Amino acid sequence: MSDSDAKKSLKFIEIIPVILKYIVLVLALLFILVPIVIIIFGGLKTRGEFYTTPYMPPIPPKWGNIIKILNMPIFWYMMRNSIVVTLASTAGVVIVSSMSAFVFARIDFKGKGSLFQFFTLGLMFPATVAILPIFLIVRQLGLQNNLISVILVLTTFQISMSTVILRNFFMEIPSELQDAAMIDGCTTIGFFWRILLPLAKPSLAAVASLAVVNTWNDLLVTLVLIDKERLWTLQLGVMQFQGQYGQDLSLVSAFLILAAIPAVIFYIFAQRHIVSGLTAGSIKG
Repeated sequence: MSDSDAKKSLKFIEIIPVILKYIVLVLALLFILVPIVIIIFGGLKTRGEFYTTPYMPPIPPKWGNIIKILNMPIFWYMMRNSIVVTLASTAGVVIVSSMSAFVFARIDFKGKGSLFQFFTLGLMFPATVAILPIFLIVRQLGLQNNLISVILVLTTFQISMSTVILRNFFMEIPSELQDAAMIDGCTTIGFFWRILLPLAKPSLAAVASLAVVNTWNDLLVTLVLIDKERLWTLQLGVMQFQGQYGQDLSLVSAFLILAAIPAVIFYIFAQRHIVSGLTAGSIKG
């Protein structure tokens, strides 16, 4: 074998991992996109077209299923409930986690490290693990079939992660800045409210964005705590709607499209904040 042939063989061997990587990426992309495309196509077809040509684009699109769902009052109840729960839970997460992160990052007290380690144990216990005691506590408090219970539970189980994210950023703020503010007569609360929070806008936006996504996509907590139809969120409504109209998959697909539109629009505008906020404070200089 000549030197040129050997070099070609060596180059081919080197690019094999790259080729395999792109093959895996393409297969993963198809695995994700094909169901989404089928749902979009299916929501714009009649029932018969969905079963006969599920993979073909609708020509022309049929808007009857979309209009039918938009005319259902229960859909707008679900949309309202999802928005209320998401906004309230997100506000609670941002407020509580920013205050707790400030305490752990900027205030010294005995046992702070041990308390923070105990606090972060919440990362190990998602709501799925504790759903039975959650249900019992909510029932004892008389908050079953009340959106307040859903808001409290979803807020509580997101505080630990949000606190860790914000604490990392708060610790990167130079202590000299706080000392200068104190010399100028600023109180601890004033430093937190007037100086630290404005500087932490990227991380606050990341925490808020993650809270919105997690809350909007929640199904289990709402399923366990809510029985009344008028209090369903969109995610719970998708499951119930599929059970009720399971024979008409084109109508179910249209419901899925409408339920996903708010989350998709939000993520398009919030992805930059999520990435920048999660990386802020991650590099120590």
